[in-house]
Amino acid sequence: MTDMQILLKAARFSAAKHRDQRRKDGFASPYINHPICVAETLASIGGVEDPILLAAALLHDTIEDTGTQPGEIEAEFGAEVLSIVLEVTDDKSLPKAERKQLQIEHAPHRSEKAKLLKLADKICNLRDILASPPAGWSLARRQKYFDWAKQVVDQAHGVNPRLERMFDRLYRQRPVVVLSGKAAKGATLGG
Repeated sequence: MTDMQILLKAARFSAAKHRDQRRKDGFASPYINHPICVAETLASIGGVEDPILLAAALLHDTIEDTGTQPGEIEAEFGAEVLSIVLEVTDDKSLPKAERKQLQIEHAPHRSEKAKLLKLADKICNLRDILASPPAGWSLARRQKYFDWAKQVVDQAHGVNPRLERMFDRLYRQRPVVVLSGKAAKGATLGG
């Protein structure tokens, strides 16, 4: 297959697997927008041209969120794509807090491709939270997500300066809870 064929096949596969899913944003956007954003961020901001990594970006949530079996990805896209997807896949049998802590702990030990993918994933998540936060997420919860994402990214630092600068720019725009007297007020730090 050509590079273009691999990418289009990965986009089609991911779209089929995520077809019934929606993002948690206020618009309930189709979930497929997220993996497309991650792949596009890698290519346009990170300068990534590797079709294996871009295909993995399009597929990165299929095992974790759709019940796709690893063997399906390997059969369709090969062992290298599968390996990258597995590196960024959380074990959903673990409690959420443990999964989040493991992302921080495992980040420095991931392959360079998995680090790039994780960085682009966090960039897209921060953008989405800034533009249209998940319904019901308080300012404090959004701030907590930004701070956790920074911990993950800080552990994988040094893989792509352009992606890291973009992450830092978005992080500086994070929502913060400002305590004033007895009341908590929301504010956003400009960057």
